[in-house]
Amino acid sequence: MGTHLITGAGSGIGAAVARRLLERGEELWLLARDAVRAKELAEQFPGAHAIVGDLANPEKLSFALGQQPLPDRIDSLQHIAGVIELGAVGDLPAKAWQRQLAANLVAPAELTRLLLPLVRMAKGDVVFVNSGAGLDAHANWSAYAASKHGLKALADSLRAEEHGNGVRVTSVYPGRTATPMQESTHRQEGKEYDPSRWIDPESVATAILAAIDLPRDAEIKDLVVRPGR
Repeated sequence: MGTHLITGAGSGIGAAVARRLLERGEELWLLARDAVRAKELAEQFPGAHAIVGDLANPEKLSFALGQQPLPDRIDSLQHIAGVIELGAVGDLPAKAWQRQLAANLVAPAELTRLLLPLVRMAKGDVVFVNSGAGLDAHANWSAYAASKHGLKALADSLRAEEHGNGVRVTSVYPGRTATPMQESTHRQEGKEYDPSRWIDPESVATAILAAIDLPRDAEIKDLVVRPGR
């Protein structure tokens, strides 16, 4: 049985991964933005540990985690949470950039820094759920894509730094996936949302589990998951 710390477990891909791990008897630690959300996660995933840390304020994560119990080791640290605000470069204000860079890039970097000793102890995995936008930026996606391009750089650097410590690092690049975040994206784009057109979160969860379950003689660096419809 492994110990896994997951962000974004409340819905979508994160919920699918958490549910699958819980069903097979793994120990879960789920990061929540506040105490109310932590209680909701504990009810959603009975037996899981919920801890509080707001990814919107990465500079406060060190203090927040220092006030709470943490696992003795982490077999996988999974960065699945994210935010998206679309807009043209000529229209998107600095605060929109800052919100996305904070939650999508700086917070994963800081959370990894704080928890890396526990991952090293387990010779575990760090998984960054990126996006197709982390490989190719389109009009009106500048800030989100920039945060995800940065997340790829973070993962690549971490992989090179931690290889000697036995830590594996995987970036997963899902295409459009049927999640609440995707529904919000469609609203911002002014498009009708039809979840049947997009990847089921369970399919992305399967890809993530394949990466962390891979025998230790191999490592999946980059995993692109595209809609098959």
